[in-house]
Amino acid sequence: MKGDLSKGEVLVVTSGKGGTGKTTLCAGLASCLAAMGQRVLAIDCDIGLSNLDIALGMTDCATVSFLDVMMENQYLSDAPAHPVIPNLHMLTAPSKTRAGLVDDIIFGRLIEEAAETFDWVLLDAPAGIGFGFELASSYATRAVIVSTPDPGALRDGQHTASLLLEKGIEPVELVVNRVSRRLLGSLRSNVDDIMDSIGLPLLGLIPEDQAVPVAAAHNSALVLRSRKGAAVACLHISRRLLGMEAPLMHMRF
Repeated sequence: MKGDLSKGEVLVVTSGKGGTGKTTLCAGLASCLAAMGQRVLAIDCDIGLSNLDIALGMTDCATVSFLDVMMENQYLSDAPAHPVIPNLHMLTAPSKTRAGLVDDIIFGRLIEEAAETFDWVLLDAPAGIGFGFELASSYATRAVIVSTPDPGALRDGQHTASLLLEKGIEPVELVVNRVSRRLLGSLRSNVDDIMDSIGLPLLGLIPEDQAVPVAAAHNSALVLRSRKGAAVACLHISRRLLGMEAPLMHMRF
């Protein structure tokens, strides 16, 4: 881990493979933390394939990428604000550059500045362990691994967690997404088995919820359209990030 970030928390949200719902979780946490009065900056680090704006319900907002700020074409203060949720701002990933052309040192300076301005800087890392993962994780102060309950995702999540711990990032915590009775039953698995298989503290469980794609289709943040299921799970996880007591949402089978 680089830099000395003594103010805001820099949280990287990542996964070992695609399709785990990582971006949805990042958007849900950003929305809930901001709704609780925290100053939040969400940064999409998936260069060329950004979609955090969709999960946040910000597709109609002005676009400012983190590269725009790095190159001093825009200021950090120009990061677009959410149209409904106070305290929530976003920087997109650049769409017309190659990942390897992004200077990680200058990116680190941006993160340091953001940590002085915001209470939380949430980095939505691309799936896998390529350049985007390295960029997003190099300046993080803590991490969340998002995995579905299937063995392949858990194995990849475990490998990703090991890389984050080697960087000195701590804590690294686990969120299990898209949990359903039918899936765990077919895998002959349960929550304790999942925790044992990946070896990380469990930050929360998120149930399978059709409200997630519906919210995205309506260009709305999930927490603005639902008060149950995945939206409540994101709220509980956000409270735990703040050190508050909140249920893990253990699902009984």
